[in-house]
Amino acid sequence: MELCCPIVGGYNGRQRLGRRARPSRIPPSGRADPNGSPARAPSRAKPTSRRTPSPWRPTVHPASGKGKGTGSTAAASSYCPLAVPRRKIPRWHIELQPWASPQHTFREEALRFLTYIKTPQVSCAPPIGGGPAADLEQLGGPWRVCLDARYRLEQRIRDRQCRVYSLGLGVDARQLELALARSGCEVHRFDPSGPRGHQHDSAMWHHSLSVGWRDPNPAVPPPQQRGTAKKLATILSDFGHRTIDVLKADMESAEWKILENLILDDVLPEIGQLLLEVHLHWPGFEVGGDDAAVVRYWFSLLKELECSHFQLFYSQSDSRRPRLFLRQDMFNSSSVYILGWVNSSWRPR
Repeated sequence: MELCCPIVGGYNGRQRLGRRARPSRIPPSGRADPNGSPARAPSRAKPTSRRTPSPWRPTVHPASGKGKGTGSTAAASSYCPLAVPRRKIPRWHIELQPWASPQHTFREEALRFLTYIKTPQVSCAPPIGGGPAADLEQLGGPWRVCLDARYRLEQRIRDRQCRVYSLGLGVDARQLELALARSGCEVHRFDPSGPRGHQHDSAMWHHSLSVGWRDPNPAVPPPQQRGTAKKLATILSDFGHRTIDVLKADMESAEWKILENLILDDVLPEIGQLLLEVHLHWPGFEVGGDDAAVVRYWFSLLKELECSHFQLFYSQSDSRRPRLFLRQDMFNSSSVYILGWVNSSWRPR
């Protein structure tokens, strides 16, 4: 069974273990009340028909029917919490999904992960009619955005209200950013290898700033810091931006820790579409553990996306890259995939 979020145990946060129960204020039967009232027999609690609602509901994978599959890598269903009023609750770590098999084998973890990233969960209809968004599928190179009318991006482009953040490290292609800029989007490209400061050309903004998974240490003077990296939540606050229509990231193996930070900082609800290039030939920066544990961690991050209403609409392997999976030549898998998710519950503010 796969879990979208942690299961909460029976402890409700109000109980305190190890303390004596308070004595009852109801006098025992046959004994007078200290205030002079006549003695009363203890009342029996009436049975109630109310049932405690379960905090979990099953969600069936849209692309797998009833969730049945072959082998131990196919999960019957996944579980997400019932809808509750959204509130900011600090999180310090993600919740790992159960192992793919009781033996905790690398092969089972890898097969589950690869099946997941190769199986789109939703299809995107092409844009209706012409307009500035109609040519994006041809001009975006290997990257794709979802222009289905259900997800608002096409209308936001027509209204010239869309905002794009592109995270790269110098070697990233820019076809999609240029196409979105020509369509009328406000495009911000973050690359620490570019010119210093914040500059704007005829197409987009360029920021010599890297997006990372931690903010600079305030105790270290800026001239002594190695590079300039900030968390995305901090950048949004600094720029006064509340939402991002499209977030594109090609961070050369830093994507896993950045994605974890987006989850923990609760930034995902502010993002309409997430385009991510994932690198599978090694664990990535600051990701430890044996191979099976690494793949389980990757899979748990993607399931956190699913719990935040992100549905996979695009998956493309890079045939030019080596066919390695955690340094092993197996599964005939490319070492690089471009994945695209759309937030089905996104509401621009």
